[in-house]
Amino acid sequence: MIADKPEVTVESALIFEKSVPGRRGVLPPKAPEVDLEALLGAENLRPEPPRLPEVDELTLVRHYTNLSRRQIGIDVTFYPLGSCTMKYNPKVHEAAVQLFADLHPYQDPSTAQGALRLMYELQRDLGEITGMDAVTLQPAAGAHGELTGIMVIRAYHASRGEAEQRRVVLVPDSAHGSNPATASMAGYQVKEIPSGPDGEVNLEALQAELGPHVAAIMLTNPNTLGLFERRILEIAKAAHAVGAQLYYDGANLNAVMGMARPGDMGFDVVHLNLHKTFTVPHGGGGPGSGPVGVKAHLAPFLPVPQVVRRGEGYALEYDRPHSIGQVKSFFGNFGALVRSYAYIKMLGAEGIRKSAELAVLNANYLKELLKSEGFRIPYDRTCMHEFVAQPPEGVRTLDVAKGLLEMGYHPPTVYFPLIVKEALMIEPTETESKEALEAFARAMGEVVRKDKEWLEGAPYTTPVRRLDEVQANRRPKLRWGE
Repeated sequence: MIADKPEVTVESALIFEKSVPGRRGVLPPKAPEVDLEALLGAENLRPEPPRLPEVDELTLVRHYTNLSRRQIGIDVTFYPLGSCTMKYNPKVHEAAVQLFADLHPYQDPSTAQGALRLMYELQRDLGEITGMDAVTLQPAAGAHGELTGIMVIRAYHASRGEAEQRRVVLVPDSAHGSNPATASMAGYQVKEIPSGPDGEVNLEALQAELGPHVAAIMLTNPNTLGLFERRILEIAKAAHAVGAQLYYDGANLNAVMGMARPGDMGFDVVHLNLHKTFTVPHGGGGPGSGPVGVKAHLAPFLPVPQVVRRGEGYALEYDRPHSIGQVKSFFGNFGALVRSYAYIKMLGAEGIRKSAELAVLNANYLKELLKSEGFRIPYDRTCMHEFVAQPPEGVRTLDVAKGLLEMGYHPPTVYFPLIVKEALMIEPTETESKEALEAFARAMGEVVRKDKEWLEGAPYTTPVRRLDEVQANRRPKLRWGE
């Protein structure tokens, strides 16, 4: 629901109503003569052609260019969404994806050896980066990877006759919301573990909940406060002592890749977000990619098919009797895999480590800049790739976010994690320059120094003004002119 609805001008109307009967931008090649009724059946054919817009090329180009100018994205401005890792995506990755433009998921694997080799090597590289023994590339996104990982853990416990006994998954109170949602979706009871005064998992509270009834602990390290869990080896030891599995939410891997591996911390399962850490374009709803890595004792339960090497070639292996089965049609989002493969090969081990180092350096530099602009840091110690800040007393986080839109910046993640009131969760990533961080800090400071009336009315010059957010969720207006 729009508070101040923009005027419908001739120019804006042309953006949305541009089709003219008979107008063409391109003529497709003539289709071959095929008896479609015989091939598909008359009942499966449209009685009339689909209604498609009829436009010339120039109108089409202007339409999408104008739409792009109404958006904020990483190619336009600084995009500091905490825990979302909105890093720049090198354009050479798009050229790499085009090399596979003619690949079809149904073609015989013998004719797709290059693609299978890429996937095999990517599995190996991601396993090396995370310290895992086996990897599947099949899940389509982070939350999908989480569900896959938890299903693998459930299958493992079932193989030991403990599925009915282990019905609880422990999740910290600072966790991403997908963690408890995933565990619940997989049929588990979720038990929340409080954070201690240092922002890390309260080890005593965790140990009090552990027992033979616990299937897994789901953790992010560093956690959503941007803090490294310094007692992670003790947590892993305690979990394994009662037969529970330790699950790693890989959303924050960008802070430690090349420097510390989840497998070396004691984690049994890890999911990755290729559309965050490994520069697949992020935003707009996908496509994403959420590979899952496991230790050797869980490898038999990974989804089928697995990409394997056979002699001098590569194949898709389905003969895995303990597998949880297939979790996605075909094999993941292949374009995302190509981009991540290119990213890893271009950087190499040294470059991947350097990326994490710069991400941590940028976050700590920006944190100090914001302190000088009057922002409060609830857990003020050396952070990792992100940190949580609070606006000065009396200023609402929502108003800061709307004010930043007026300044031309996408706001940080707001009101998360839930354990910090008026939270601003900020992640600058390694791809931002010192000058960009300084400009953003100045904008943040300028926003919180605005008067109350200005703040509560912002933004003013964006295509859409401030929304009634409750009504926008419950009764969204999705068509122009409503």
